[in-house]
Amino acid sequence: MPIRLDTERLWLREFRGSDLDAYAAMLADPEVMRYIGDGKTLTRPESWRAIAAVLGHWQLLGYGMWAIEEKATGALLGRVGFLDPPGWPGFELGWLLGREHWGRGYAAEAARRCLRYAFEDLGRDRVISLIRPGNAPSIRVAERVGERPAGEVDLLGSKALVYEVRR
Repeated sequence: MPIRLDTERLWLREFRGSDLDAYAAMLADPEVMRYIGDGKTLTRPESWRAIAAVLGHWQLLGYGMWAIEEKATGALLGRVGFLDPPGWPGFELGWLLGREHWGRGYAAEAARRCLRYAFEDLGRDRVISLIRPGNAPSIRVAERVGERPAGEVDLLGSKALVYEVRR
């Protein structure tokens, strides 16, 4: 079962079936998805499968992505956590927020807590974030949590910048 973490304003928790409506709305937003995966939006059934994949990652590897919940309101803000499927460029920390939650520091707050978990609890020495060129907000989040540029990789058929932080 996924571990539950918290920050001053956020719960990082397991995805639930009740998250589907809010999560599907995020993944259907072209601005939210612009730099994620192949840049295409997802349908409601595809969003359900995305939640199932997140939960499967936890089952198979013992870590993964958390749903980000705002403590004050209970609102689902997005996701944050780790990806490392076979063939992936490294142990990745990623984040995604619904557009209405941008610019409030939630991504950096959640990412900092995840980094602490990666280094202290998972014993990781290096964490990367894969960011599409032009995604200035995510680059700012990566820099805000201490990540620095470390090259480029081909990711799903197009270029991604590699940002990294070491313990």
